Amino acid sequence: MQNQELQAIAVQVRRDIVRMVHACQSGHPGGSLGCTDLFVALYFQQMKINNRKGKDTYLSFNMDGKGEDLFFLSNGHISPVFYSTLARRGYFDVKELATFRKINSRLQGHPTTHEHLPGIRIASGSLGQGLSVAIGAALAKRLNGDKNLVYCLMGDGEQQEGQVWEAAQAAPHHKIDNLIAIIDLNGQQIDGPTEKVMSNRDLKAKYKAFGWNVMEIKDGNDMTQVVAGLRKAKRLTGKGQPIMILMKTEMGAGVDYMMGSHKWHGVAPNDEQLQTALNQLVTTGTIGDY
Repeated sequence: MQNQELQAIAVQVRRDIVRMVHACQSGHPGGSLGCTDLFVALYFQQMKINNRKGKDTYLSFNMDGKGEDLFFLSNGHISPVFYSTLARRGYFDVKELATFRKINSRLQGHPTTHEHLPGIRIASGSLGQGLSVAIGAALAKRLNGDKNLVYCLMGDGEQQEGQVWEAAQAAPHHKIDNLIAIIDLNGQQIDGPTEKVMSNRDLKAKYKAFGWNVMEIKDGNDMTQVVAGLRKAKRLTGKGQPIMILMKTEMGAGVDYMMGSHKWHGVAPNDEQLQTALNQLVTTGTIGDY
């Protein structure tokens, strides 16, 4: 799939995000919008996934994920972008997006495995745990002789969690070189800018000191840069080091009034704000809202 096609899907996913959060007046639109380009690039182009269809015509999903790449979302509060991407990729009916955060919905505010939603392999949202799980999955693939990769996305505010650094130390020690971790550097967290809440200082130097091969994506909202960065990361695997991508994004990317502010970390748009957002997220008409 070409970058132009990926960009069109990303616009639709962004429309899904704001509509989902608006419908239940709850959720996390800012970080979801900022990471949309990454999710679309991963699931529609870069990751090797099982494309076989099940009896219900949706993609066949297996928890073990043998013979395919795996993705783990550590900062689970950006579930709207995850759910939309999975639905648009064919894991389940896009109409189910309308149930987001509703009673008895499989699309909980933070992803869980209890609902058996295809594409979800861990419960996440308790920050700091995703990298540890990804390392375990990468080790399992090594033991199984599975040459596929494991991806993990974390937030920059999440770097304030101690478990992240235990995992960061473990991966290079065990030479986990089938792992690509990504940190979303949007500079915002629920209580304000990360620099004010708890500065991460020089994450590049920190991860290098721990033994990671660190690379950067300067603009994580530019599909061309995201695709090129992911391709480069894949070329660096298998060389005895885990890969860390520091990806700069804009909180609320695609919706001007949400961009660059922590205030949209976990706030839903009202009716007027939703319409403003949708007016800015113009689709090609080839996909369509749920």
